[in-house]
Amino acid sequence: MKILIIGYMHPKFDKRVYRTVKSLSKVHEVIYQYWTNKDDKEYTDGNIKYLPIKEINETIGNPLKKLINRRPLDKKICDLVAEENYDILYMHHFLASKPLDPFKIAKKRNKKIVYDIHEYHPENFLAELEGMIGNLKVKTVWRFFKKQLDLSDLAIFVSEETRNDVVNKTNIDKEKTYIIPNYANFIIKPDIQKKRKEIVLVGKVTRKIEDEKKILKSLIEKGFSFKIIGMDSKEFMDITHESTEFLPYDEMMNELSNSLFSLISYNTVKNRDYKNDIYALPHKFYDSLAAGTPVIVKESFVSMAKQVENLGLGVVIDPSKVEESVEKITNAYKNYEKIIKNVEKHQKEFIWNEEKERNFLNLISHITT
Repeated sequence: MKILIIGYMHPKFDKRVYRTVKSLSKVHEVIYQYWTNKDDKEYTDGNIKYLPIKEINETIGNPLKKLINRRPLDKKICDLVAEENYDILYMHHFLASKPLDPFKIAKKRNKKIVYDIHEYHPENFLAELEGMIGNLKVKTVWRFFKKQLDLSDLAIFVSEETRNDVVNKTNIDKEKTYIIPNYANFIIKPDIQKKRKEIVLVGKVTRKIEDEKKILKSLIEKGFSFKIIGMDSKEFMDITHESTEFLPYDEMMNELSNSLFSLISYNTVKNRDYKNDIYALPHKFYDSLAAGTPVIVKESFVSMAKQVENLGLGVVIDPSKVEESVEKITNAYKNYEKIIKNVEKHQKEFIWNEEKERNFLNLISHITT
C-alpha cells in the first residue's frame, strides 16, 4: 500500500509528522512532502520517497497577504495529490488558500483520507485576526473544517477534549476518529540528586506569561531560579533568568530532566478561552514528564490539568492568584519526592512505543478494508 503524506509547512523532521512517516514506512511505501527553505532534492531512502517543496515567501505582517503568497505552494501540493500514485492521502494540515481541494481531489480519485489535526483549526488558523473579522474567520473555518472531516475516512486528534468538542459541533461519526497525543520519544528516569531548584519554560515560540512572571519573581525571592530552554526574547527582560539557544531534542530532554518543574502556563492570544490552548496536550507536556520533571499547569488548560490532578504529576495553578499559586508550588517542593514517584510510575504513558505504533499501523491498514 502507498501513502502520500502531506507535511505542508512542517519541516522535514517535525516530531509528530516524521513519526508518522517512519512508522508507516515500516510496512507501507510512503511519499513524503515536507517544507524547506533550502534547495533540497527529491530522493528515495528505503520505503520513503522524500518530496521537498521550497517556500521562502512566508512574510510577517498582513495575514491575508500571507494567504495570497501561499497560492503557488498550495497549487504544487494539489498537483501532487492529483498526480501521484497512492492509496491513502494523509494530511497533516489543510492548504491555507485551498482548504478543500486536496480532500476533493483524493475523493474523486477514490482514495482514502486520513486527517491528522494538530491544532484546534477554527481558532488557531489566522489567530491574529480579531473582532468582527476574527469572528467571521472562525465561522468560515468551521464550515470548511466540517466539510474536510466529512470527506475524511479517519480524523486523528491530539486530545480527547478536542475530539469531543469537534464531534459535538460537527456531528461527525465518532467511530471515524482516533486520539494520538504528542508523545515524547524516550524516558529519562528522574534523579532527585541531579535536580536544580529551577523552574523551566520550554519552547521556541514566545508566549505571554505576564501573570506567571509575578509568581516566578516571588519564587526567585524564595531561592528558585528560572530558565528558558530553546529561545530568549525581550518578553523576559524584566525577570531574572537564564536561557539556552534552540537545542536538538536529546539535549533539550537532558536539560529539562535537571529542572525541578516545567512551567506550562501562558497566553498564546488575548482570548483567555482560546481552545487551542485549553484542549492542548503539547509536546512540552509529554516531554517534561518523560524527562522525569513534574509540571506546573494552568488550571484552564483542562486536558493537561485533568491528568496532572488525577495522577499527581505536579501542580495546577490559577496564575491570576499569585499568592495561592506560590504557596501551591512551594508545598509541592516540600512533597517533591512523592510527586517524582508518581511521575516515574506513569512515564511509559507519555512516550511513543511499540504498542502505540502497532495500534496506529493496524488502524491505518484497516482503512482500506
